[in-house]
Amino acid sequence: MRPTAWLDVAAAGGLTAGLLAATAAPPDRLQGELQRLMYVHVPSAWLAYLAFAVTLVGSAGWLLRRRERWDRLAGASAEIGVFFTGLTLVTGSIWAKPVWGVWWTWDPRLVTTALLFFIYLGYLALRRSIVDPQARATRAAVLGAVAFVQVPIVHLSVVWWRTLHQPPTVIRPGGPSMDGDMLAALLVNLIAFTLVYLALLRRRIALARLGEEAERHLSGQEQPLAGEAITGPTLEGVHDDG
Repeated sequence: MRPTAWLDVAAAGGLTAGLLAATAAPPDRLQGELQRLMYVHVPSAWLAYLAFAVTLVGSAGWLLRRRERWDRLAGASAEIGVFFTGLTLVTGSIWAKPVWGVWWTWDPRLVTTALLFFIYLGYLALRRSIVDPQARATRAAVLGAVAFVQVPIVHLSVVWWRTLHQPPTVIRPGGPSMDGDMLAALLVNLIAFTLVYLALLRRRIALARLGEEAERHLSGQEQPLAGEAITGPTLEGVHDDG
């Protein structure tokens, strides 16, 4: 087995353990089985935070060192972060419908999370809109560094404003307020999702490296001009009867 394949195996094993832990944990006293959505919703939000923090590190690395590996890291992590932010919004809406009675409400946590999603979608759009690799990396790095400001705003929104979301239950003064079995299941899933993130990040960086090599190969070849393959009509075989 390739050394890098161990990460894929660990991610698969972590997801299996997380599923077993989520099903073995007791149901919530008020929400019943619906509460099990927490074991996907909360890890997805954590992965979004982590992914965008890594994008921040990669952006700073590019601005300071100007090495391609930092730009690869930033772009790859942002793509994964957007996916998990979207998953956070979807699972949150599914959870909100039976609990709050609506799929969506203009709650501060929901609004700031949606804004986070669209900010990083804009980051990915910026990366695709610039052809020059150096300019693309630099402009994306600036946006990647500035955009991270939204992450603490999302996290602290339940503290700063009145919100339907419950206040922090794990990282809080006095220790976690969650049931011990539920907390253990949640931690298992946090670890499992982190392993999945690392496996996806490694593969996305490898794909980005291949894309850069192909781009350099194509740029080193003389490209045909537009319309070069089109030739004008010839008079061969045409006889003048005049």
